[in-house]
Amino acid sequence: TQAALFATEVALYRLVEHYGLTPDYLMGHSVGELAAAHIAGVLDLDDACTLVAARGRLMQTAPAGGAMIAIEATETEIRDTLPTHHGHLDIAAVNTPHSTVITGDHHAAHQLATTWRNNGRRTKQLNVSHAFHSPHMDTILDDFHTTAATLTYHTPTIPIISNLTGQPATTEQLTNPHYWTQHLRHTVRFNDGIHHLHHHNVTTYIELGP
Repeated sequence: TQAALFATEVALYRLVEHYGLTPDYLMGHSVGELAAAHIAGVLDLDDACTLVAARGRLMQTAPAGGAMIAIEATETEIRDTLPTHHGHLDIAAVNTPHSTVITGDHHAAHQLATTWRNNGRRTKQLNVSHAFHSPHMDTILDDFHTTAATLTYHTPTIPIISNLTGQPATTEQLTNPHYWTQHLRHTVRFNDGIHHLHHHNVTTYIELGP
């Protein structure tokens, strides 16, 4: 799935590029940021494919039995309820001001989602094989970093909005294997990224993906 997403996103970008599209910014969502990094010239195609393939392969070796559930709640609301599930759950993504994805142990995730449903909030379990961006990924971080450290990185030619910060990624971040390792594990701050673009007068967005 990781490789298919990457290939689809890059191919769609090349298509619109052929018709004259020149973006002011790039932003991905999870593995989509690797596609953005390739498009911006941070990684050539061979190195980008190497990193995406390692990411997908290693994720499949992570512990099974996890769950990811989108909840109609703010990040703050969710974080306030996480301490009772310490070490078992984390926030995978903050997609909108009121849509937050939890990730981690199956039982803990469903227990927390049930609490929110009982309070009248909508929830939706994601169709995923593993609990991505959760403590379940901790076992693969060293191996992923080892692969990332073998690649050659370049200064981006198009600004990339970072999933880790929701702000423009620096060259130092994008060319550091540690950044991509943390990117695999930590929260996708998509809402913060959109917020940043909005406040910098971005008015037109094109989504390129399946």
